[in-house]
Amino acid sequence: MTIEDDLSRIAEQEKVLSFDAFDLTTAWQLGKLLQELATERGLGIAIDVTLHSMPVFYAALPGVTPDNVNWVRRKRNMVLRYFRSSYASGLKLQKDGKTVEDNGLSGADYAPHGGSFPINVKGTGCIGAVTVSGLPQRDDHNLAVEALALMLAKDLDSLRLA
Repeated sequence: MTIEDDLSRIAEQEKVLSFDAFDLTTAWQLGKLLQELATERGLGIAIDVTLHSMPVFYAALPGVTPDNVNWVRRKRNMVLRYFRSSYASGLKLQKDGKTVEDNGLSGADYAPHGGSFPINVKGTGCIGAVTVSGLPQRDDHNLAVEALALMLAKDLDSLRLA
């Protein structure tokens, strides 16, 4: 797939993976679902669900390093800055031949890498982010999308990046 194909698919994901309502209980359920998926698959990842800059769920599974905590923060910052997935932001920068620094942001605080996805509520927009760190960036992105698709009963095969 090309960058344009991925950006188009991610835009579709961001549109389709939108909640009618989302609260602290829903945030906990999303984090717990990711934790269960990762545990079943033996994935060493960090999981974060943040609403309105408030941490709601965090888990570090065996295999996570202290670096993953920082990756979570930096990827989440991309979502909360641009209201789109960190992977889409990174692909757009790559396509344009730019860096986060070209946009006036610090690479120490913003990571345009896959793994953080906006939590969107219909009629409201982005209210937070779900973030995964520990896998290759495309896999981090796909895992977050998978959990959202499962929670929202959406067809994962039509949404997943190849």
